[in-house]
Amino acid sequence: MKNTAKRILVLSLPALLLFSCAPVHELKEENRTVPENFQAETDTLNSAQIAWREFFQDSNLVALIDTALKYNQEFNINLQEMARRNNEILARKGEYLPFAGVQAGAGVDKTARYTPLGANEATTDIAPGRAMPDPVPDLLFGATASWEIDIWHKLHDAKDAAVAEYMASIEGRHFMQTELIAEIASSYYELLALDNQLKILDRNIALQNNALEIVKLQKIASKVNELAVRRFEAQVLRTKSLRFGVLQQIRETENKLHFLLGSYPGPIRRSSEELLNIKPAEIHYGKPVDLLANRPDIREAERELEAAELQVKVARAQFYPSLDLSAGLGMQAFNASYLVTGPESMLYNLAGDLSAPLINRRALKASYANASATQIEMAYRYEMQLLQAYLEVSNQVSKITNLNESLKFQSLEVDALNESITISNDLFKSARADYMEVLMTQRDALESKFELIETKKEQLIAQVVLYQTLGGGWQ
Repeated sequence: MKNTAKRILVLSLPALLLFSCAPVHELKEENRTVPENFQAETDTLNSAQIAWREFFQDSNLVALIDTALKYNQEFNINLQEMARRNNEILARKGEYLPFAGVQAGAGVDKTARYTPLGANEATTDIAPGRAMPDPVPDLLFGATASWEIDIWHKLHDAKDAAVAEYMASIEGRHFMQTELIAEIASSYYELLALDNQLKILDRNIALQNNALEIVKLQKIASKVNELAVRRFEAQVLRTKSLRFGVLQQIRETENKLHFLLGSYPGPIRRSSEELLNIKPAEIHYGKPVDLLANRPDIREAERELEAAELQVKVARAQFYPSLDLSAGLGMQAFNASYLVTGPESMLYNLAGDLSAPLINRRALKASYANASATQIEMAYRYEMQLLQAYLEVSNQVSKITNLNESLKFQSLEVDALNESITISNDLFKSARADYMEVLMTQRDALESKFELIETKKEQLIAQVVLYQTLGGGWQ
């Protein structure tokens, strides 16, 4: 036993000397430092912790999101990718467990008589009066096993890397969910905005038709000429044309929602409430460091970095010796009765194999260099994802603040122009205002109402995007 140990030590000495010369690549330590706050004031609460069913108060929107999370094709495709990653874990785990199998076989062997083996078989008696049969049957039944001893944790690290990649795929699915929810909510508010714009156009068409009738009466009374009538008619026709453009946008937005829902076109149930009356949700920003725990894409990048670091260990362990054990146990005879009658038919083997790369290790060096480069790349990607997340939140915080202020002034502008329409119509009736003033006032009022709806829509969508960029929507 001592001699055997000495032999193994002598045989493995060159390998032990070699893997001390294995190349070493410097890895990159990721930078997790972020500013303390998103803005001057500190917000200890974080809306990302709120579940999406609680964040969105519109029951129609909640129903759309719930449907999309069940039937969206891209979301379900991602689920199969996660299943493949999970199967990879099982495959890696099986590599460091013993392999065992059973073996059975049957055959026949005819040896030439005038050969040493043939002459020996011809003169050999198995039992008194029983010579070796010719040809000789060969029956075999046994079990085999092999096992690579994971000395350097190479196989365990490979399994842990597969686990990290699987966890990264889970975070990727969470990130996809936040994107899907945000896209549905944004499209939903866009649809509500188009509905409101359609109502504004209908009201303006009625208002302009009324003004056109007044102009026609004034022409009969010779207070205005045909030019005024034609200009008012052109204004009505222009507004009617805009209406069909909005109808087309409504159809396209509905179809976009149907695509996200994984369904064919049909009615989209939505709120009939005036868009301007919808109050945006109050969002708490929390602290930038919360992004590390709440943002699925940052968590995904962290898992991918962890997997890359483990792959570096696996690649470096390829330079080290590997120890393989193999064993077999069974029965072999030329007659089935001998397989169970005595130890003479028993056969067994036990072997150990210690091997390490000695010459031409370029492929291993290239694999190790690639793994190290991937780790550095993943570290940079993690830092980039963290920086991008911070800037996205910062942009949305600023955008919401500016949109709130803009909305106040646009609301006052719409109120002023609505009053201007009434005043211009009264002055026009009393011949104290030109018809062009009436037309321009109506046009300005229509544009300002459209802009107000657009700003309100952007405000609501900005709240959704901020909720997403904070990491909300997957809990």
